[in-house]
Amino acid sequence: MYDELFAKVPEHSRLKRRSDPEKTRQYNRSKTALLSRFLGPDIVFLEFGSGDCQFAEEIAKKAKEVIAVDISDQRDPSKPSPENFRLVTYDGTNLDSVASDSVDLAFSDQLLEHLHPDDAQNHIALILRILRKGGRYVLRTPHAHTGPHDISKYFSYVPQGFHLKEWTFTELRACLLAAGFSRVTAMRSLGGTTYNIPFSYLTCAEKLVGSCPGALRKFFGKLFIPTLLVAATK
Repeated sequence: MYDELFAKVPEHSRLKRRSDPEKTRQYNRSKTALLSRFLGPDIVFLEFGSGDCQFAEEIAKKAKEVIAVDISDQRDPSKPSPENFRLVTYDGTNLDSVASDSVDLAFSDQLLEHLHPDDAQNHIALILRILRKGGRYVLRTPHAHTGPHDISKYFSYVPQGFHLKEWTFTELRACLLAAGFSRVTAMRSLGGTTYNIPFSYLTCAEKLVGSCPGALRKFFGKLFIPTLLVAATK
């Protein structure tokens, strides 16, 4: 779908960012800030939905090994990759080329919303398999109460485009714990700093905001609920 989208919409913001080195640097800095507390020279880092791999290759400067996972190779063929970097293309389900208990830190950004809820459960189980004990899965995805965040935001209050499900903190935490993660921490990134948010606050905010009708839900959601960002510990 994205191959067709980018072919038909050459002015798409993602394509513009890829061709602009400064925008790429800014984007990579903002994402690195999300992970800074978990990074280190001895970790094995894996990113799902790595796209053009520019962010994963940036993280290769800070990690022992970096694995980028996507359904296609979208890298610039004219640019060499770091020696401690490898790209794994997969079918979206099976990832046999990554060993169990081998990854310290997994990451996805704007990925989970594109998966059917059943496939999301399979994805989370896959992450749990490849993580070492104590390893973390950090993921960011649009929040259901501030969306929809795909094209359907122009005509609907529920996602009907590329986003198959937009989640709440409460839903995602329950899903991760049920899959076998031992702990889930909610976070917010602001001004280059990432800090924890109590789930007690988020549960109350989501319950109150979620009871509002569409337009009010979206308005109050943007006021009181941040982008969905969590770190799940195996």
